[in-house]
Order: sequence, then structure tokens, then C-alpha cells
Amino acid sequence: MGKVTGFLEIDRQEQKYQPASDRIRHFREFTLPLADKDVERQAARCMDCGIPYCHGPTGCPVHNQIPDWNDLVYNGDWELAARNLHSTNNFPEFTGRICPAPCEEACTLNLEDVPVAIKTVEQAIADKAWAEGWIRPEPAREKTGKTVAIIGSGPAGMAAAQQLARAGHAVHVYEREPKAGGLMRYGIPDFKMEKHYIDKRVEQMEGEGVTFHYNANVGVDISIDELKARHDAVLITAGAERPRDPGVPGRELEGCHWAMPFLVQQNRRVGGEDVSREAPLWAGGKHVVVIGGGDTASDCIGTSFRQGALSVTQLDIRPIPPLKEDKLNVWPYWPTKFRTSSSQAEGAEREFSAATLEIVGEDGHVTGVKCARVDEKRVPIEGTEFILRADLVLLAIGFSGPELNTYMKEMGEELKQDQRTNILANTEDYKTSVDKVFAAGDVRRGQSLVVWAIREGRQAARSIDIYLTGSSNLPR
Repeated sequence: MGKVTGFLEIDRQEQKYQPASDRIRHFREFTLPLADKDVERQAARCMDCGIPYCHGPTGCPVHNQIPDWNDLVYNGDWELAARNLHSTNNFPEFTGRICPAPCEEACTLNLEDVPVAIKTVEQAIADKAWAEGWIRPEPAREKTGKTVAIIGSGPAGMAAAQQLARAGHAVHVYEREPKAGGLMRYGIPDFKMEKHYIDKRVEQMEGEGVTFHYNANVGVDISIDELKARHDAVLITAGAERPRDPGVPGRELEGCHWAMPFLVQQNRRVGGEDVSREAPLWAGGKHVVVIGGGDTASDCIGTSFRQGALSVTQLDIRPIPPLKEDKLNVWPYWPTKFRTSSSQAEGAEREFSAATLEIVGEDGHVTGVKCARVDEKRVPIEGTEFILRADLVLLAIGFSGPELNTYMKEMGEELKQDQRTNILANTEDYKTSVDKVFAAGDVRRGQSLVVWAIREGRQAARSIDIYLTGSSNLPR
């Protein structure tokens, strides 16, 4: 905990944003960090609540010891706070930026709508740790002689790779793209997290003995059988990239695209990669309609504004949620309530209870989206149809599971899948039905949060360590 009476004396203070009129002119991060003294005051608000739901099963999936490092920051021991934070979370500078902070929803002070600014404190600790040089490679003192292949370098793969390398194994990460990070690099816009944070972690991990193999598409350029022959264990952390198809007429029209190619192309531009051979996906000078109500849809909105869209409208089939949740029925769990992301606040129009009936067009190109209001069962109501003008339509309604035409097709029926086509593996040992092969992250659990990916990567690393050596000192 922090100061005994801190929550009574100190108001909640969050990071502020650059004005929307300024931040839509660039793709850099736009949060304005708090001064150290202000962060310490926010940490002081952590109360002696008895049961800290913030880092329990309803709060933080990686079980960050939030009251402990809040107390350390309050007392000015930032370095020990950083060590404590890294004991449960390999990449707090990632989660401090892009995690939706279920810990704050679970905070006891959230019963009064003024939770501790946990996410702000976490980011501040991680950023100070980098600035002060406290984060360095931690290579294993002894090598085991065992090798592990990891498919995919998203947060699950990176977390598992770092843990296994520190346990003394030779770790080889096979990444389809030219750079590491998975959807953290190619799906999440730089205005939410700049990619030099990933680069610094890759450099640290290489110093710990991790080898990254880029442009290596497993199942296409290299087979699972080859990886199994080279390595003592294989961990699949390739994510859930197959987009969910709404099945609406007109999806084949020019100007209608899945959300991910749109976001990935822009991230490649910002990252200095060559996109000249790709058909340009550009919102500048266009009326944009984004179909979907989640984080990916919000990222499409912010990216469209930065590209110069004339207007952006977001369609959500769900009804408008309540402005405030019923605390006594929901807390400490994640509540459904009306939220406005920073991208939506930049000028998006939001349509709720709106079903997409058809994407309409002329001469093969999108001109609009035909919609209708829906009832409580999400059935379109006759007579409520309307058409939104659109030059660009982005489909952002989630993901159905992992890509099926690569490593999964290669393993065939030997690889068991669940009903949603995710790789079947439990959370005790993360073993798949294929000998020597493990799975963790979105490829196993379906689309989820970065913090869940880190947790599963860490737990899978411990399981693989036990599989290879018979025991493990890695934390679960």
C-alpha cells in the first residue's frame, strides 16, 4: 500500500493527451507523462484494502504485485519497484501503454469511481527503468544444451523466449515478418505505442542469447517437421489472425477491406518499410465507415483521421451501453459501460444498434453502407434502413482463429483443435496433441489482450522447461 490516508487526501490524476487537433497530425505517442512527484502521489493513493483484487484473478492476468510497487514508488525506491514489476511482467512498457487496465476496474477505490492510476504508475516505472539503465540483458549462468523453436514473435512468443533463454536454453524465434513484435508492431498504431520499445527488448533478448529468424514463414518457407528435427521443443505463439467474416453482400467491392491490412500497411510506412509494391490503402480525402466496436475498430478510426479522412463513422451492432455500471453487481469484474477511446474522441460518429445489411457501390467501387436498426435480439427492424456514404469501408469485427493454411495445414488431423479452430492445449502444460509441440497466446485461447499473451508465454516457458529438464525455477 502507499500512504495510509493517501486515498483520502489525494485526487486521482491521469496522464493528459495532446489536443486532438494537434495529435492527428502525426503518428507519435501523444500522452503527456506525469512528473515523478505526481506519479509518487498517485502511488500514495493505494489503500490498505485487505484483499487487493487489482492483482488477483479478476484484475491483472500476470498477477503484478501492484500494492507492493505502488508502495515502493511512494517511498521513492523506483529501482526496487522496477525489479518487482519485472518479476511478474517481462514487458511493462508494453502493458503500461496498450493494456485496457482491468486492474483499475478491480481496484477497491473504483467503487467510488476513483481507482488508483495503476496503468500510469506502471508505465512510469518501466520508462524510468529504461532511462536509468536498470534494464540490461540477463543471460543464463549455465546452459542446458537444449534448444527451443518459437513460432511467432508477438508478446506471447517474446515472453516465452526471454524466460526460456534465462533458464539456459538456446532459443530460436521464427518470425514471418521482417521485424519482431507481431501485432504489437504491425497491428497497433504507433500513436498508441512507438515501436522503439520493441526494438529495445529485442536487443536485450539477443544479449540473453535469443536468436531471431525473420522472413521465416513456418508452414511455407520452413516446415514444422524441420523445426522438430532441429529443436528439442517447439512453441507455437503465432496469434489468431483469421478475420471474422460478416458475410454481407458487396464485400468484394473495391474500397472494402479487412482492418488488419489497412493498419499493417500504415505501420509499415511509419516503420520505414517498403510498401510500394502493395495496393495503397489510404483514407485521405475519403468518407470512411468502420464496422465493429472493439479496439481494432478504434485503431482504424485514429489511423483514418491521421491519413486525412473527411469523416469517420463507426458501426456497432450492440446497443449503446449504460453510462455507468452497477458496481454492486459487477465489481471487481470488467464492466460493460459506455467508453470513448482517444481515437473516437478525435471526431468519429458512432452508430449503435446498427446492423450492416449490404455494402453498396457503383462501377465496382464502394459508395455506401446500407444499415438498419436492430432489436434486442440483434434482428434488423423493417423500415429502419438507412445508407451511410462511404468511399472506404473497413471490417473490424474480430478474429475467428489462427491462419489455417500454413503450419496447421501441415500437421493436419494430428493437431487437435477446439470448436473455434484454436489449437487445443490446456493451461497446465500447454502441450498440443503433437509430440514436442506446445501452444500459447491467442493461437490457443483466441483473440485476447497483450497481458494474457504475456501470461501464457511465461507459463508455457515454465512447462517447456520442465519438459526438457524435469524441473524449473521459472515462476508460473
